[in-house]
Amino acid sequence: MAKTKKNPNQKWQAWIDARKRHHLSHAHVQMACELGMNPKKLGKKDNHDQEAWKMPLRQFIEHLYSKRFGKNRPDSVLSIEGKVRRDEKKKARKREAKLRRRQAERAEQKGPEVSHP
Repeated sequence: MAKTKKNPNQKWQAWIDARKRHHLSHAHVQMACELGMNPKKLGKKDNHDQEAWKMPLRQFIEHLYSKRFGKNRPDSVLSIEGKVRRDEKKKARKREAKLRRRQAERAEQKGPEVSHP
């Protein structure tokens, strides 16, 4: 039985498409996300061939990131798919903890059952 691949939500899918369209690395995508860039608007910034005064998109993202955060790259780079997996695991842990908490509250409300002889 083949594993089915689960699609990430629309927000992350837009970043995956932008990464492929503009040939960006995972680090560049993460930097652009942290800068608050819109993945649908990256095409306007990636036309350095037509407008010679513009920087290439990768260099532009690196420049803005170093200007704002004072470092060239993020400390730890995680791919979008990795982030989605991490978020899904976190969500599952929260769901499980909530379920256990509710079961404990129900058991508390019922109290110990007293058997009558």
